Amino acid sequence: MSKPEFLSFSSSELMPQEEVLEVKRGRQRLQIGIPRETCLQEKRVVLTPDAVLLLTENGHEVLVETKAGKSAHYSDKDYSEAGAQIVYSAKEVFEADLILKVEPPSLDEIQLMKHKQTLISALQLKTQNKEYFKALMAKKITALSFENIEDQDGIIPVVRSMSEIAGNTSILIAGEYLSNANNGKGFLLGGVSGVPPTEVVIIGAGTVGAYAARTALGLGANVKVFDKSLTKLRRLQSLLNMPIYTCVIQPKILEKALMRCDVAIGAIRAENGRTPCIVNEEMVRKMKPGSVVVDVSIDQGGCFETSELTNHDEPIFTKYNIIHYCVPNIASRVSRTASFSLSNIMAPVLLDFSEQGGIDEVLATNKGVRKGLYIYKGNLVNKPIGEWFDLPYTEAHLLF
Repeated sequence: MSKPEFLSFSSSELMPQEEVLEVKRGRQRLQIGIPRETCLQEKRVVLTPDAVLLLTENGHEVLVETKAGKSAHYSDKDYSEAGAQIVYSAKEVFEADLILKVEPPSLDEIQLMKHKQTLISALQLKTQNKEYFKALMAKKITALSFENIEDQDGIIPVVRSMSEIAGNTSILIAGEYLSNANNGKGFLLGGVSGVPPTEVVIIGAGTVGAYAARTALGLGANVKVFDKSLTKLRRLQSLLNMPIYTCVIQPKILEKALMRCDVAIGAIRAENGRTPCIVNEEMVRKMKPGSVVVDVSIDQGGCFETSELTNHDEPIFTKYNIIHYCVPNIASRVSRTASFSLSNIMAPVLLDFSEQGGIDEVLATNKGVRKGLYIYKGNLVNKPIGEWFDLPYTEAHLLF
């Protein structure tokens, strides 16, 4: 029987060795494409010329399709002077490694995309179909939805920012349709000395409701806020730093408030699925003639039973002598402000991609950004999408 062989080590090999650390990837140069939005109702642009200047000064290449910023009142000259390259066809702009859009790309635009590109845009799950995701998966695209990307505090900055704009704008819209200029009943939203102020009812005490309440109070209106969450109502009181009428949603109390109000704002947002219908048809019927309903929740189905989807070209309809404004994309109404806000959020994210060595490195280490990921190199990594459209999916954390 032979003796077992033992491995022999030199004295230097038996000494403690230095730990080998991961070598961090160097700074990556990005090539960013900004196509012109093809949806007629979308007037925003993801990056303003100021943000483009920041990126180009940091060594990144930005391709902007001609007239991409026109609806937000940015010219091609503004972008070219900021260092962007203006291209004159969608095919050219979709040659970039990273595509930035507000609206999700159409199927025709996906056909223009290269294999293994990165796409950052809105997802708008309720408007998508199975073919959209299959087309992205076939091209091995890495796709992130910016309305799901979280920051260090667990806040979704794009949703919060657009909600702030929608809340402020909803009160200004109501003011327009109360005036004679739009065949309203001739009320000034707010009030003046010796004249009773207008009554505003806001349903929902989230970000939209809070900013709507702040704007209405600033104009001098009487404001009543309803929400199912007592915690949100307390937080609203603290945020406004002044006494304000708040109430948990109770049908009888809400009905009486609606009967007396001049403006009603629907600001309920559902965590999942459709927005609950809080105001039934009978409640609307009992409102004062000429009152204005602005249903900001319409993008999730609306919280007024009488709400019907409208658009920026024909934004209102009248039912039971009540003016209804039910446009889902209110932020596009103030496209310059909304674009600036989007740009302030996305430019630092792009710079972080570069500094960390690329999007793969960021996705591996940053859980907040990873929450926006729904397709990674052709693999669906979003469970709700997989279950909704009956598509195979895997958990994102298993890929990193």
